[in-house]
Amino acid sequence: MATNNQQELGLKAHRKGLFAMSLASLASFQYGVDFGIIGGLQAMIPFLQVFGVKDPSTAIGYNIPHDRQQLIASLMILGAFVASMAAGFTSRYVGRKMSLWIACFGVFVSTVIMQATTSIGALYAGRLIIGLANGMLMTHAQLYIQEILPGKYRGLGISAFSWWVTVGSFVGTIVDNYTASIPSRNAYIVPLGIVHVVPGILFIGLFFIPESPRWLASLGKMDEAEKSLLWLRPKTWSVSEELAEMETALAAEALIQSSVGFLDLFKNPIDRRRTVVSVLVLTTQAASGAMFIISYGTYFFQMANVGDAFQNSVILNAVGVFALLLNSFLVTRIGYRRVMMMNGLGLCGLSQLIIAIVYTVQPGTATTGKVVVGISVIYIVAYNGMISSYAWVSGGELSSQRLRSYTFGMATAIGFFGAWLTTFTAPYFINPDSLNWGPRYGYIWAPSCWIAMTWVYFYLPEVKDRSLEEIDEMFEARLPARKFRGYRCTGTHTVLEKSHEKPEASHDEGKATVPAITEKVDQDHAVE
Repeated sequence: MATNNQQELGLKAHRKGLFAMSLASLASFQYGVDFGIIGGLQAMIPFLQVFGVKDPSTAIGYNIPHDRQQLIASLMILGAFVASMAAGFTSRYVGRKMSLWIACFGVFVSTVIMQATTSIGALYAGRLIIGLANGMLMTHAQLYIQEILPGKYRGLGISAFSWWVTVGSFVGTIVDNYTASIPSRNAYIVPLGIVHVVPGILFIGLFFIPESPRWLASLGKMDEAEKSLLWLRPKTWSVSEELAEMETALAAEALIQSSVGFLDLFKNPIDRRRTVVSVLVLTTQAASGAMFIISYGTYFFQMANVGDAFQNSVILNAVGVFALLLNSFLVTRIGYRRVMMMNGLGLCGLSQLIIAIVYTVQPGTATTGKVVVGISVIYIVAYNGMISSYAWVSGGELSSQRLRSYTFGMATAIGFFGAWLTTFTAPYFINPDSLNWGPRYGYIWAPSCWIAMTWVYFYLPEVKDRSLEEIDEMFEARLPARKFRGYRCTGTHTVLEKSHEKPEASHDEGKATVPAITEKVDQDHAVE
């Protein structure tokens, strides 16, 4: 059921909504640039002179103890985990926009601390604060994007969000590459300085776009929600129809359970299923092992002696930008979550296995270095083009409207926890001061990718081009994951009509708690 002629109205007609989406998606630039910069700093001599130790056994004469390396990378993700877990509470009381303003301020404060200090303790504090800010940026910006766009362009919105992560990482590695040769502390102070730019643009731009209409509707502020929709949608769009769908979906969810809180994520079987699916689909990013390459890519290349570490990182990030740019053109035309993620995870697992085997056979040779870099390029294309975007969009759109802030916040937090676990443990495996596995670390991540691929096949619903209200209907009908794509929604108005009758308080596993609101259609007429 595509309402409001979604399929007929193109990008130009939705230009105001896409502008708001583009501005909000800048939040992810900060997250990406942080990874790009920090990964390079750990291979910079001026940074290591301040925060590392002399080590004649390494190619550059310095190294950083694995415990410091762990904390520098993982404290940021730990902060992001905490902020994401609190998203349900912060979002409920201050909204999407105010949360983003607070996060931008946190970025400014933390970056100043990291630029000014020569104390490892203060550096840790800066990393934790910027993690809290990044967690708020990543969670609330994506919630905002999910809630302001029609179903047809929701994948495009999250693709743009993911694209900015990679662009930020690309910019960070380029700046690192050009400042690494500076003999003073400016080698890493200058890269940290660029972190201020995009949060500054976002902080100002938020004054010119409306609050999320679905967030406003969830608080019962229907007049404000209508004003927001009138700003976001084309003039020919039936705002009253979309607003009615929001009210209807919220009423349908109220029949299941009226309260809104963290524990409600698990009380009802439908909410519990949506919570588990949202959480696990986001953890596929960590399961792919991407955080190992993203966080320690430059250091990894440096210690594995596979060519110019900074240039290799620039190449990988440039390829990642290209992969996401290509994906932004495909996501609204193809964009099937299940197919793309299964192929991406399978390819990532194969890439990790090849890298590990080649390095095991011929460690440290020029030929092995070329293979490691070449296969890493394929890996980055698969991760950025087939996994990252679709994991983020699925994590948000599969949450219920009533509990979206809590569900997506917890899903993002657990995703960050997986990323933290990777960044915290990776130094034990790749650092010459510890196990010194180098590229052999891929032996761990190959099976992890394939396990995640199997889960996607059996449990991830396909909801391409569906409105958030349609997704609510299909979950309420308790469809198996592989039948979502072949069903056509009949409309939530049925629920409203039945809500005036005395509802049956049935919670049997085989029965829906609200009236069935979907019907099986012939495959030739299935909504793709």
